Amino acid sequence: MEVEIGRGKKGRRAYGLDDIAIVPSRRTRDNADIDISWSLGDLKLDLPCLASAMDGVVDPKVAGIMGKLGGLAVLNLEGIQTRYENADEQLEKIASLPREEATAGLQEIYREPIKEELITRRIREIKEQGVIAAASLTPQRVTQYYETALEAGLDVLVIQGTVVSAEHVSTVVEPLNLKKFIAEIPVPVIVGGCASYTTALHLMRTGAVGVLVGVGPGAACTTRGVLGIGVPQATAVADAAAARVQHLLETGKYVNVIADGGMRTGGDIAKAIACGADAVMIGSPLSRAKEAPGRGYHWGMATFHPELPRGTRVKTNQVATLEEILVGPARENDGTLNLFGALVTSMATCGYENIQAFQKAEVMVAPALQTEGKKLQREQDVGMG
Repeated sequence: MEVEIGRGKKGRRAYGLDDIAIVPSRRTRDNADIDISWSLGDLKLDLPCLASAMDGVVDPKVAGIMGKLGGLAVLNLEGIQTRYENADEQLEKIASLPREEATAGLQEIYREPIKEELITRRIREIKEQGVIAAASLTPQRVTQYYETALEAGLDVLVIQGTVVSAEHVSTVVEPLNLKKFIAEIPVPVIVGGCASYTTALHLMRTGAVGVLVGVGPGAACTTRGVLGIGVPQATAVADAAAARVQHLLETGKYVNVIADGGMRTGGDIAKAIACGADAVMIGSPLSRAKEAPGRGYHWGMATFHPELPRGTRVKTNQVATLEEILVGPARENDGTLNLFGALVTSMATCGYENIQAFQKAEVMVAPALQTEGKKLQREQDVGMG
């Protein structure tokens, strides 16, 4: 539904995950009968979860733990791990930066050049743990480094930026031809981000096995403030899911929609999937793990941009193990632990046996969802307060 913004401009009403609620169906199921596995090309994963390619979230050790738990961690091949042999020393520096110096300090640390030998080493460190190796590169650098990554044993490539389009126009450089590039590369490719039906559909037509959906919802992202662009995540995911249906009708090929950012709790993840996502990519919830390399801090890939930073370092604190955050058991009642146990329970409560069935769940606009009946919790700063 379009809303008149002024006489010369109309806009669609869009919704974030906090604006909606999942409606239980006429049946319920046992948790033991729920299947949350999904496929990425020929790869099958037990958890519909990717750990964001952020330096405070993923290092080779976290990638190993995540893989053994059934998820997929994405290593940033343009980050600390591939710029510094002793990455821990730099991560310690980032964690100790005073708040007012954090952005400038990050810019200085990330001036160090990327080293191809470290790309090789980090991917091999992941592979040696017996898990799938996934890593990200930006469209500007992917052609420079992807061969090194493939030779090291990379299994999944993520081509990721704030906004990635299938039709970049430039009079300065030769744009990356995503369709040609993906057709020639021997591993599954995920691309993103995007936040609209048209962009998602065009990215699906490049041959990618997955499309990242989300512009600006992440906890450390300031894109919406700096650039004024973004789409609330529930609407963005639903639009991309509609594009997936159209692409399936056109080609017979199913492309995964991966909700990227804006999710803090198990309920957020459940709502993203009910809106049409096949999986989620999360960062800040995992930065709270005791094994996370960020020492209780979280920052994004655009935080250290040398000319126009579009992110900030945020404090998240390390509260539990990665296993407790992903699959429990939970020792808190605010939905931030046992994220995928919560997803299973949500699906069972609503009567849906797998991810694709849950995508058909009824949702409704529910502005009172976060506050209705929660007066005491808010006053006491507990639970949903």
